Amino acid sequence: MTTALGIREVSEHTGLSIDTLRWYEREGLIPLVGRTPTGRRSYPPAAMRFIRLVQALRRTGMPVADVRHFVQLGGGRLEHHSTRMALLEAQRGSIERQVDQLHEDLAVLTAKIDQYRDLITRGLDCEDEAAGRDACPGGDDVRALVGPGGPATPDRGRGRASLRSTS
Repeated sequence: MTTALGIREVSEHTGLSIDTLRWYEREGLIPLVGRTPTGRRSYPPAAMRFIRLVQALRRTGMPVADVRHFVQLGGGRLEHHSTRMALLEAQRGSIERQVDQLHEDLAVLTAKIDQYRDLITRGLDCEDEAAGRDACPGGDDVRALVGPGGPATPDRGRGRASLRSTS
């Protein structure tokens, strides 16, 4: 991309809504946004690259204040490089911890899926004593919430969160 884009094209390229792009600009999260002679926003290629960085930082949980601080340290000045790098390294560490936690959570879910596949293959219910063990740990907790009639759904008719059977 060698030419500047308008806000609609940027929205289409990034998946961010026009309102979000305007908010990011007002909040000081997107530098380098110019204006055409008619007052329309004009995003040069450098702004597009920066928007993608801001998206990554926000998607991975960096607070708006930290993103703003990162932006304010911009301008390519050498004395700010180490501070900006430290902010990015801290965020990378946070992402790595999130990824590790997600891998652990994935392993738990995979084990549970495997357990259900095994029960289905063997034709057993969670409560089936033939399993020789509690085949569905936590099942009693779920049954206490759901009751014998089936899965729980929010009861919207009472204006408060309650559970009722769908059957």
